[in-house]
Amino acid sequence: MTFANVGTLEAAPGRRDQLVAHLTRRNHLLAEAGCLLYEVGIDDRDPDTVVVMELWTSSAAHRASLDLPEVQASVAAARPLLSGTFGGLRFDVLGSPLRDD
Repeated sequence: MTFANVGTLEAAPGRRDQLVAHLTRRNHLLAEAGCLLYEVGIDDRDPDTVVVMELWTSSAAHRASLDLPEVQASVAAARPLLSGTFGGLRFDVLGSPLRDD
């Protein structure tokens, strides 16, 4: 079952663009780990917030990706760009009107 993770990351003041640049660096490892979609966005009405939308082949694939050394290194490199405030939600995808399941 497809797993969705939609999160908000608050950047440290003035660091949003650096955080976006970090999160959007090309990373083929994510697809190999089971990531189907990884989109990064902003809303200028909330200038320090970055939104990340992920779709994974399963919640287990998502959890396993967090143990990969490359992913852990990326998270560590992003920490100085973050304020520490996070939000979002996770859910199992049940279907879509855009495709036959």
